[in-house]
Amino acid sequence: MGGTDCGETTVRSLECPACGETVGDRWRCRCGAPLRFADRPIPGGEPPSPAEFDTRAGLWAFEAFLPVGDDPTDRVTLGEGMTPLVDADGAQRGSTDAGGDGRSDETRWNASFKLEYVFPTGSFKDRGATTTLTRATELGVDRVVEDSSGNAGAAIATYAARAGIDAEVYVPADAKPSKLRAIRRAGATPVRIEGSRTDVTDACVAALSIGESGESDKSGGKAWYASHAWNPAFFEGTATVAYEIALQRGWDAPDAVVTPLGHGTLFLGAYWGFRRLRRAGWIDEIPRLYGAQAAGFAPVVRELHGGDAAGPDGASNDIADGIRIAEPVRIDGIREAIADAGGDAIAVTEAATTRALDRLHADGFYIEPTCAVAPAALDELRTRGAIGDDEDVVVPLTGSGLKG
Repeated sequence: MGGTDCGETTVRSLECPACGETVGDRWRCRCGAPLRFADRPIPGGEPPSPAEFDTRAGLWAFEAFLPVGDDPTDRVTLGEGMTPLVDADGAQRGSTDAGGDGRSDETRWNASFKLEYVFPTGSFKDRGATTTLTRATELGVDRVVEDSSGNAGAAIATYAARAGIDAEVYVPADAKPSKLRAIRRAGATPVRIEGSRTDVTDACVAALSIGESGESDKSGGKAWYASHAWNPAFFEGTATVAYEIALQRGWDAPDAVVTPLGHGTLFLGAYWGFRRLRRAGWIDEIPRLYGAQAAGFAPVVRELHGGDAAGPDGASNDIADGIRIAEPVRIDGIREAIADAGGDAIAVTEAATTRALDRLHADGFYIEPTCAVAPAALDELRTRGAIGDDEDVVVPLTGSGLKG
């Protein structure tokens, strides 16, 4: 895909899908709704040949779809993207069965895994961090503020360091030490907040006085809310997962994609990406999208199906800490994505997550507990008949087990 001449920074405006207002830059609309880019590029013409597609720029190889980074010198990058897409059932062990890989039907995933845990900071959140900090660079931001359970904070801190921008990350008081170390070692300041994940966000927002063009903290210093839940630049980055999956499959979308679902940064990013690929004429159909939520913290499941979404044993899924989100910012968009693309949301218990995690580790996929909810959900969706055994399914594995 073609490049852009250096020295021509384009800072695109944002628009509100709820009230229609267009603004230069804010973290949310005055009406309270999340914003999106007003001018979202869609390349024309036939898709490039997968064999000839130059992926040396990582996810920035899809610059024709990205509304940030028009000037390559503004891009804040660590070479992220183009993560492997592998057959989940590659192991050869035991006696040969009908599947041909020595595994019984009960132990076959029958899917492809997208290895998002091989990113520079060990999670898919680097997709959003590179585009968010690129947007911050285009705007001349001096300091960014984020709230996160860990992975997004580590990613924002790392890419802020790459950009030479100061960062402050609000985290739960019980955030994992490995994630706190990643934030500190990047030179960012973690601010630990007692209470729920919502309390962390509220504390972060309370530290800002909201303005039309960025924000200013209460001491008068310029800051910018680099929220992975609110900032549309973050979702533009996570949308690249769809571009990569389609490319790696020869511009053929899978039948279904199953992702973890908290704030929906990967779920909605994938939806945006596949929808744009279809608009560009590069794929024929959007895959069905399934979101795996933590039992006890499954507001999308509750809205779609009722009940308390706590799972059959009535207990919450405490090990899936990365998606324990009670009030997703973009829940309306998540519902719309499910209605448009098909699919569903499912609450996954801690027991099912633990079983899937052990199985994944035994298969050579060293991932953190939160991302095991998606393969666990795939098993349940197949049991229910929502996903057929013969359907092509892609499951992103979103975080590294090295994160603790």
